[in-house]
Amino acid sequence: MIKNKTLKGVLLVGLGASSYGMLATFVKMAYQEGYTTAEVSGSQFSLGLLAVLLLNIFRKVKKNNDEIKISKHHISQLILAGTSMGFTSVFYYLSVKYVPVSIGIVLLMQTVWMGVLLEMFLDKKIPSSQKIASVILTLIGTALATNLLHNSLTLDWRGFFWGILAAAAFTATMFSANKVATEIPSIQRSLFMLIGGTLIVIAFALITQNTAFNFSIFMKWGIILALFGTIIPPLLLNTGFLLTGIGLGSIVSALELPVSVTMAYFLLAEKVNLEQWFGIFLIITAIVLMNIRLKK
Repeated sequence: MIKNKTLKGVLLVGLGASSYGMLATFVKMAYQEGYTTAEVSGSQFSLGLLAVLLLNIFRKVKKNNDEIKISKHHISQLILAGTSMGFTSVFYYLSVKYVPVSIGIVLLMQTVWMGVLLEMFLDKKIPSSQKIASVILTLIGTALATNLLHNSLTLDWRGFFWGILAAAAFTATMFSANKVATEIPSIQRSLFMLIGGTLIVIAFALITQNTAFNFSIFMKWGIILALFGTIIPPLLLNTGFLLTGIGLGSIVSALELPVSVTMAYFLLAEKVNLEQWFGIFLIITAIVLMNIRLKK
């Protein structure tokens, strides 16, 4: 029975991570049709927020008076934590505007060493040798996956800059997901965190959108982006992680990296050489090493 539950969790986490992996390719395709970052992120978050709100209403009606009451303190905490989701999407989408998706996802995966640094800062202790090895593997893998060792590399600094900021924001999102108001049901937590993310996206759109907002994005790409970026992954990942545990779940969620690169290869015709694939393999190895328990 335990094995069946674990297998179910692995499948849910794998599907959720794969959904996230498809996202950047869809964003890039929307860019090719002339849509802006504000339009892409705005349509995704607004439709996603609407869908999760409807799911919460349905859940409340179904459970009647059994619904857990959330304090104002928890609501404000979750909305504040959710702003990192908005920053992650905006920064990541800006990054893939200037660099290939296969590079953008590698930059996002810098959360491996950023998470170790954050943990070291908060816990005020030196990371284990296992985590240090994971960081070294990640950095080597990144150098290979981004072709950083080649003199002929022409990596747009804007894409690199936004990619690193996206990784920092994603690190904050993962920390919030595991620390803030964890006693609240995941569907309710997702709603308030999405409100925070949507506020950031709206602010970004107001600041950067200097042309009339193209509302056709909602029907053309908004639904797809909301499904694969805001609705399906959180529900699958939150449910799956409960069945797999953080360690195994984190390993399976590394599927996001190869799925993203493969999607870009087939749909965007992005070239990925063997050296880059080896770099991606090293990053996945680092994630596995980070989350397995080694016998002393």
